[in-house]
Amino acid sequence: MRILRTKWFLPLFAATLGGVMLATQWIGGEPILGLVSLAIMCAFGAVFLFGGRSETIRGLRGDGYDERFRQFDVNATAAAGLAIIVATLAAAMVEFARGRSGEPYTWLAAIAGVAYIAAIVVQRLRR
Repeated sequence: MRILRTKWFLPLFAATLGGVMLATQWIGGEPILGLVSLAIMCAFGAVFLFGGRSETIRGLRGDGYDERFRQFDVNATAAAGLAIIVATLAAAMVEFARGRSGEPYTWLAAIAGVAYIAAIVVQRLRR
């Protein structure tokens, strides 16, 4: 877990993900879009590499992580999960209204529901 707490992890991960996005978009016939994706991900990584004076960036990067940031992380993860679930359900409803099956949104909503229930069960059994 120590590698996750270095200032290099997030920038390298972002650049690697940008490289994967470039490769997949190039294979899909969109090399320019792939280069744009790589540039965006490298810029994102650079913000985390060179933005070390910001307490927020240090906390997100992992080297300024404390109990307060752990709670921020839990709350932000919950908010992001809720936003994705609401968007997925809304997209499924739009598909239903168009007379379609709702896929793949129904699958994503089902995965979210199962993951939520599993997390509740696991936490309940641990405490």
